[in-house]
Amino acid sequence: MLLEAIYHRPKDNYAYACTNEELHIRLRTKKNDIKTATLLHGDPYHWENEGWIYDKMAMTMTGSDHLFDYWFASLTPPFRRLRYGFVLNDGEEEIFYGEKGFSENPSSDIGDYFCFPFLNPIDVFQAPSWVKNTVWYQIFPERFANGDRNNDPKGALEWNSAEPSTTNFFGGDLEGVIENIPYLKELGISGIYFTPIFKAHSNHKYDTIDYFELDPQFGTKDTLKELVGKCHENGIKVMLDAVFNHSGFHFPHFQDVIEKGEESPYSDWFHIREFPINTESSPPNYDTFAFEAYMPKLNTENREVREYLLEVGRYWVKEFDIDGWRLDVANEVDHQFWRDFRKEVKLIKPELYILGEIWHDSMPWLRGDQFDAVMNYPFTANIINLFAKQSISPAQFAENLTSVIHMYPKNINEVNFNLVGSHDTPRILTECGDDIRRLKQIYSFMLSFTGTPCIYYGDEIGLTGEQDPGCRKCFPWEKEKHNEEIFNHVQKHIELRRSHPLLANEGNLSFLPADLHEGCIAFTKSNGEDTIFILLNCLEEATTYSLPFDLKGKKIVNLWNNEEFAAEAETIEVELEEYGFAILHF
Repeated sequence: MLLEAIYHRPKDNYAYACTNEELHIRLRTKKNDIKTATLLHGDPYHWENEGWIYDKMAMTMTGSDHLFDYWFASLTPPFRRLRYGFVLNDGEEEIFYGEKGFSENPSSDIGDYFCFPFLNPIDVFQAPSWVKNTVWYQIFPERFANGDRNNDPKGALEWNSAEPSTTNFFGGDLEGVIENIPYLKELGISGIYFTPIFKAHSNHKYDTIDYFELDPQFGTKDTLKELVGKCHENGIKVMLDAVFNHSGFHFPHFQDVIEKGEESPYSDWFHIREFPINTESSPPNYDTFAFEAYMPKLNTENREVREYLLEVGRYWVKEFDIDGWRLDVANEVDHQFWRDFRKEVKLIKPELYILGEIWHDSMPWLRGDQFDAVMNYPFTANIINLFAKQSISPAQFAENLTSVIHMYPKNINEVNFNLVGSHDTPRILTECGDDIRRLKQIYSFMLSFTGTPCIYYGDEIGLTGEQDPGCRKCFPWEKEKHNEEIFNHVQKHIELRRSHPLLANEGNLSFLPADLHEGCIAFTKSNGEDTIFILLNCLEEATTYSLPFDLKGKKIVNLWNNEEFAAEAETIEVELEEYGFAILHF
């Protein structure tokens, strides 16, 4: 038994309150090392005859990655407090594992056990309940639709008349979105994530000039109110993008510092290393996003900056009834600012969704005091590596996704923002080498997986494009330019996800062992009564998959084509075409 690999901590993703009554306990051990794991648990104040009284519970192995196995137990402490430890057996020896390490037998000293002091409801992570059932659609406003030619920026080109560049404009606006809400309804979308819409110099608007003004090229504030109202009438939530890490170069406060130097009342609003400001040096002599001189970093530890930005957060929620904030470069802003931000915006709208842009393990931001979720780029990377680039095997994919799943508590995974493309990445069809079969598989996986999925505008009709700016093409509204095969595939998956909660966030997800078929990805979603089995053939040739379940006498339905069949044979084999898939319900 490799003791060095055994790990638990009584917090975060290893011990957490899932509800006001239910605790989840996880344990990590070396892969294929432990045969059984047993949780010893009891109330710290329950003693009889000078002995502490505890119960035993068998833990379930919930998955394996390339190094570790993960074990799980769910329990409801009657008095909302808990001391606990683990008994581990590898078939030859048995050990006890507690807070102070390992011993041959369970300790008689309660101080040797892990402690969950008290389940306080205020500490329970609670993201907005509606997010779990939302399918998002990301819109880059400048390139989605031009509904009002009168507000086009100077020099705007005819729609889709040229390839996108970092500097050209085509006149996309909010009126264009309003006109196409029926299209989004037809697709099945229930949430829109807008990249920034505030006044800015660029076409991407991540260089904010005025945080309290809508960019004139997108319309007026009345247009935004109309947009939010019509979205809500159609069951669509609206999330805006805020850039609080940095402002734009033309932000008046920064311009004042350029002009007046240390004498400016805003000199401490930024991180200036020396005066005068030198915008031509490389890197600049002030902190920026990356080394972009036109994106000076804001000093969120300055009281005036904090209050200014907090008021931005409050204003757009209060005045326009938006449903979410997506926070750009969120990991570079101090944690205390985000704690204050959460308190302020949730006071106005408790069901507001707060999403951070973080590309790595984000547990420090997901303890219930800052964000509700993050953009799940570890999920994205593995999707692209398997289905698009084909640089990893299905077995490696399942192991990697198991690691991703166990990075966070279950109630965070249910609202984490799953995406396969955005304004920051090449188009997903381009990543797939223009192979529609592989793209369809990506959507079959993402729209059946735990989390809240997002589609980047145009991906559903086969839009292509390389890295920014190539991924920011105008949406082609001519129907003959739409790939209906992809659209219909995505649309059908969204409808299935809506009508079958197990295809969204109900139940528990488990990958099947990769050695059952090395060319396939297989996982189940089950609530104890119903099970949905998702199977994807990653091979460029037809194959057969033998179901490793005892299903004799049970009715099985293929949800994709509604084919029903009873399992009478000892074994059931599923025929899959190249890059094919099946969604079986039993």
